[in-house]
Amino acid sequence: TNKPNTKVPHFLLRQTLMDLVERDVPELRNKLTAINKEIQRVKAEIEEEDTLLATFISEGESAKACMQDIALMERYQTELRDVDRKIAQQATKLQGVDLNRTVQQVNQEKQEKRLRLDTVSSTVELKRKLIQDQQEQIQQLKSTINEIKSEKLQISSNLQRRQQLEEQTVELTTEVKSLHREIKDAKDQILPLEATLEKLQQEKQELIDTKNRNCKAAQEKLNDVKEKIKNITSFMKEIEKYIQDGREEYKEQKENELHELTAQLNDCEKQKEKINKEMVTIRQHIDTQKVQERWLQDNLTLRKRKEELKKVEEEMNKILRDMGEMKVMEMRREHQQLETKIEDLKRNHNVALGRQKGFEEEILRFKKELREPQYKDAEEKYREMMIIMRTTELVNKDLDIYYKTLDQAIMKFHSMKMEEINKIIRDLWRSTYRGQDIEYIEIRSDADENMTAADKRKIYNYRVVMIKGGAALDMRGRCSAGQKVLASLIIRLALAETFCLNCGILALDEPTTNLDRENIESLAHALVEIIKSRSQQRNFQLLIITHDEDFVELLGRSEYVESFYRIRKNIDQCSEIVKCSVSSLDSYVS
Repeated sequence: TNKPNTKVPHFLLRQTLMDLVERDVPELRNKLTAINKEIQRVKAEIEEEDTLLATFISEGESAKACMQDIALMERYQTELRDVDRKIAQQATKLQGVDLNRTVQQVNQEKQEKRLRLDTVSSTVELKRKLIQDQQEQIQQLKSTINEIKSEKLQISSNLQRRQQLEEQTVELTTEVKSLHREIKDAKDQILPLEATLEKLQQEKQELIDTKNRNCKAAQEKLNDVKEKIKNITSFMKEIEKYIQDGREEYKEQKENELHELTAQLNDCEKQKEKINKEMVTIRQHIDTQKVQERWLQDNLTLRKRKEELKKVEEEMNKILRDMGEMKVMEMRREHQQLETKIEDLKRNHNVALGRQKGFEEEILRFKKELREPQYKDAEEKYREMMIIMRTTELVNKDLDIYYKTLDQAIMKFHSMKMEEINKIIRDLWRSTYRGQDIEYIEIRSDADENMTAADKRKIYNYRVVMIKGGAALDMRGRCSAGQKVLASLIIRLALAETFCLNCGILALDEPTTNLDRENIESLAHALVEIIKSRSQQRNFQLLIITHDEDFVELLGRSEYVESFYRIRKNIDQCSEIVKCSVSSLDSYVS
């Protein structure tokens, strides 16, 4: 840190010093106290962890000493299984052969062997549990060691930080002392100048206020003068314009013309009243003339009608005399009936004519439409469409037959694949599962009974069943978690084997979850057999993600597995992948 320059203004030095004294120095002191307390606490924890680490290391060494005995026991167990398998093979060969031993002797030997097997199995189970407990303790010790290492790194970083803070504290203390001296000198110099500065600032403020008041009054007077000058200028312009246009003479001339027009208008009104009176008298005279003319015309018409009536009466009397004794009423009725018939016939004739005209118009319209390109080749198009329709019907029949045949082929293929899948599942289960409660498992498919007739495809409900003594039971709700995991792995292997051609990658994530020791060994044996059968396939890869080192060791006993990859954390608590040999699995310590 550089020392402050003496040329810096005094008020900046004072502000910096106040910030250091009030904020930075107390914060640094508090931090230093907290860091000292944290260091004491961490040292005590380190001592406790060191004692725990020593105990854990001694226990780990004792657990490692037991590993050789456990490996011998596992090897003896595998040899015992091989002997049992050979005994079973010999027993099958000796079927039907007459032996000297009796049934009781055989049963007695069988019971002895069974007791021996039970004792060995119990011993192996106890050793296995002991190994598992030791492995868990080793894992806990490893995690504890990693935590202690991380805490150690943190403590070392805190110590380095403490040293840096102590150095900074010494430097800041020297700077604070020098700043105190400079501040004291600056205060002595500033005291006589502050009174003079305050007096000058008051005088400056009074002068500024006086200047502002004078400027404001002068501005108001100037605005009033400008407004008055503007009004006077506008009035002068209006007066000059009125004088230049000569409006007085024009006004007198227009007033004289207005008096003359008023006199003429009065004369016209008088003439109008006189003409209206004459028109009224003429209209009355015309109305009287029309009434007289209408009366005379009506009189002439009446006389003419009377003469015509007289002639008609004479002719009617003459006709009546000529008719003599004829039946007039009957003839009138017949006449009326004939007239009604004629009217009906005319009405029907008109209706027929209207319909005929409508039909003719429709015929003309249809002929016009038939001449259009759309209906020009209607017969040829009808014949083509009829051929297409018949062909489509035949195609639909053929497709129906094809669909039925294809459905039957799919059902047959489905049953064949299900048989193939169940055969693979059966073989894998029998070669992997070591329990006696389930002989094998298989997948059953049942058609959906709720399927409607409109559905074209069949729907199947798949379920996994376990077989024991010819009886099939659903595995759902009746099997353990380990049996579920094993069944899931076997079913997936069977599906991949059935539907994949040259399946190149087999990936398993924690395949030994919830499996007991026997099933783990059987699963490892089955995977080794799969690797052996696929050893000639160029693109085959087996990927297994697991925390079970025993499972890796079982796979490493075969000649096909030579190494594995371990993920661990380095000293910086970052994950890294390390390739390890299977032979070094027992002695590997992270």
